Amino acid sequence: MKKCCVFAGQGAQVPGMGKDFAEADPEIMALFDKANEVLGFDLKKICFEGPAEELTKSNVCQPAIFVTSYAAYLAYQKRTPTEFACAAGLSLGEWGALCAAGVLDFDATLKVLEARGRFMQEACEAEPSGMIAIVGASKEQLEKLCAETGCTVANINSAAQQVLSGSKDAIAKAAETAKALGIKRAIPLATAGAFHSRFMEPARVKLASVLETIEFKAPKFPVLSNVTGEPHSSDPAAIKALMLEQVTGTTNWAQDVVTARDLGCDTFVEFGPGKVLSGLIKKIDPALDVSNVSDMTAFN
Repeated sequence: MKKCCVFAGQGAQVPGMGKDFAEADPEIMALFDKANEVLGFDLKKICFEGPAEELTKSNVCQPAIFVTSYAAYLAYQKRTPTEFACAAGLSLGEWGALCAAGVLDFDATLKVLEARGRFMQEACEAEPSGMIAIVGASKEQLEKLCAETGCTVANINSAAQQVLSGSKDAIAKAAETAKALGIKRAIPLATAGAFHSRFMEPARVKLASVLETIEFKAPKFPVLSNVTGEPHSSDPAAIKALMLEQVTGTTNWAQDVVTARDLGCDTFVEFGPGKVLSGLIKKIDPALDVSNVSDMTAFN
């Protein structure tokens, strides 16, 4: 039995997250205190108490989900020491996977995600844009929808679910066009803007400067890339390049899961708030064993 650890992405945040891990373990409480020190604001209070509006801001949300997910990972490893065969994460979650594999340390991951979130938020505010989830579209329907609206595929979550990015007008048109094309469901998402698209190019450029200052190492175990759907190489420069490409490129979560399965993983453990990835994994392959560690009840 091989296990793959997976890390939650943006949108999973909820006030109160991480609090029970920290209260149960002084080392994990120290992790949140360290995050406050590194970031220069009270991330711990926002995670534990909210408000939800503050937690939703990208520059807060991204480090907050990372710290909570990493706290869950540490709590799990203390109770069930595990050598994971590989790791993966959705969008910002891929950074959590890289940290777990020793590619960059906790402090550096925090700095990267605060900057990444801030730059992405700035890009969202610079040009009105959005995202829409498409459920039950065939390949042909999806291609036609993109061609007619100018939207692009941001996330491939499963064979039955994709997310498109585009301008506000393009997203509105996509909702109407999807209905005309007979697509099962088209759900506009409450995101700050069009992530994983050309709209994030200013964020990618700014993040490149930050990554130049961060030391990357070869992963201790395979980490799957959202961009390629394959394991990252052992070359730190190549990992940085793909993580920059991830900001503007399509995230292929479905392929990451298939690759992990092909590497022999039949068990997936999701770390972080919510159960989004667990649900997607079961849709991709119902035969896979999936569990979630979002709070201390996981150990009961």
